Amino acid sequence: MWEERNLDTSETDVQAHPWFALRLRSNYERIAASHLRQRGYQEFAPSYKIEKRWSDRTKQIDQFLFPGYLFCRFDPNDRLPVLSAPGVVDVVGFGKVPQHIPEAEIERVRRMVESGLLVTPYPYVQVGQAVLIESGPLGGVEGILVEVKGNARLVVSVNLLQRSVSAEVDRQSIRPIQTLSADLARRK
Repeated sequence: MWEERNLDTSETDVQAHPWFALRLRSNYERIAASHLRQRGYQEFAPSYKIEKRWSDRTKQIDQFLFPGYLFCRFDPNDRLPVLSAPGVVDVVGFGKVPQHIPEAEIERVRRMVESGLLVTPYPYVQVGQAVLIESGPLGGVEGILVEVKGNARLVVSVNLLQRSVSAEVDRQSIRPIQTLSADLARRK
């Protein structure tokens, strides 16, 4: 039974598996995350708070940073238990081959969400100024610097999903990262 096998795995065994993105049915993020957690899988469904206004009140609600997706650690050769969770449609990949997400990309998103800063979804960007945050709650996080309404924001991307998230940062804590091409040009 797959349930028995997953319940017997230790935390280090789960950590040994890479992260994968799961494509979900609409509005199934919480349900799928709960079922995967109960089955012994490590899942990650990052969210942020927004203010929702109705005619008679305003309320803060949680929204998912990557709607329709959930991150999960599992063995790609034993993915049936994951695919059978309610709401899970498929594992994101190329053709029938699941593609893992680098640990660093998941960790960057996790650090942004846990920083306490205002984090929001951001359109995916491929080119831009790469920066390193030197201090503050995002110290050590690398990303792309953009300006939105006069404020500096750090954009971090999950390349496989072609999705990004952003957080407002202090300009004083930003240091540009030299790219390989800039470094080579400087040496010539």
